[in-house]
Amino acid sequence: MILHLYIARRFLRALGIVTAVFVAILLPIDMAEQLRRIGPELGLGPVFELAMLNLPRKLYEMIPLFVLLATLLLFLGLARSSELVVIRASGRSALRAVASPMLVAASFGAMAVAVLNPIVATTSQQYDMKTAQYRGAEERTVLVTAEGLWLRQGSETEQTVIRAGATNADGTHLFDVSFFQFAPDGTITGRINAAEARLTEGSWALRDARQWTLANTPNPEANVTVTAEYALPSTLTRDQIRDSFGKPETVPIYQLPGFIGQLNQAGFAALQHRVWLQMELSSPLMLAAMVLIAAGLSMRHTRSGKTGSMVLAAILLGFSLFFLRSFAQVLGENGQLPIAIVAWTPPLAAILLAVGLILHTEDG
Repeated sequence: MILHLYIARRFLRALGIVTAVFVAILLPIDMAEQLRRIGPELGLGPVFELAMLNLPRKLYEMIPLFVLLATLLLFLGLARSSELVVIRASGRSALRAVASPMLVAASFGAMAVAVLNPIVATTSQQYDMKTAQYRGAEERTVLVTAEGLWLRQGSETEQTVIRAGATNADGTHLFDVSFFQFAPDGTITGRINAAEARLTEGSWALRDARQWTLANTPNPEANVTVTAEYALPSTLTRDQIRDSFGKPETVPIYQLPGFIGQLNQAGFAALQHRVWLQMELSSPLMLAAMVLIAAGLSMRHTRSGKTGSMVLAAILLGFSLFFLRSFAQVLGENGQLPIAIVAWTPPLAAILLAVGLILHTEDG
């Protein structure tokens, strides 16, 4: 137990060193990027604020890389000081030697999902809102609640809020829909109810529409207009509706199942959010796989040579696993692969491959 705690402590120290180095590298780079995006007119205060809000998301995405590099740093240090030789000479197998950093990495992954994920989701939401505020853009176009789907479209003369009871997969065909029209000063000017609304180029094509004029009208019901077909001008596009749902990483993992349920109730498949949820749940296995990959190629004495080649091979294997997982995620979001296979197969396959490599090295 003392030996396991010693290796785990060394691993945590290496993980802290790697993280601190990347923070020192990423923060100035991100500040320069934010300065380019919002311009120098606002000063360095907003630039630093945006960089700090964006930093947790960047670090969270790079946790597998941090674990891989920390494992290499750990076992290369143990090999250089001959501690690894002593550990192996005491009767410890290679798998038992790597057990403590693997458990620490898996525990860190579980803690990241439970604690860091909500923090990253909150800072990502604030980052998107602040960026839109500083750039003078609209913060959000689409909102999904228990009452249905809400959209917003605007022009220089009016704002329109749209509520739909149901929709198709991309939000361009609405059912049981209401349009609330507002003047620039915020007063409501009109309302339109329709059985269906289909988004076309530059307008909503309404079916069975009932239109009320609410501005300066004592009895709006007396002037109601009923039309079988009606075209309402629109500034929305299919891409704007799709992009306004935001990224799934902006939703805390504890709220994600409920949000997915709301999307399904509104008529959306929510594949992107469902894949992201499973990917988050499988992240502890991903970090354990990174530890095993790095350990399998660095648990050898430095006098045996080829240390640089082994380190490079470990980094390439780690990046290959990360790329394979990202590629599988894209396939899952497009519905071409089952979600369980996308999220759980790459880390499990990497663990089995790394364990086989460690056993082969030990027998050799």
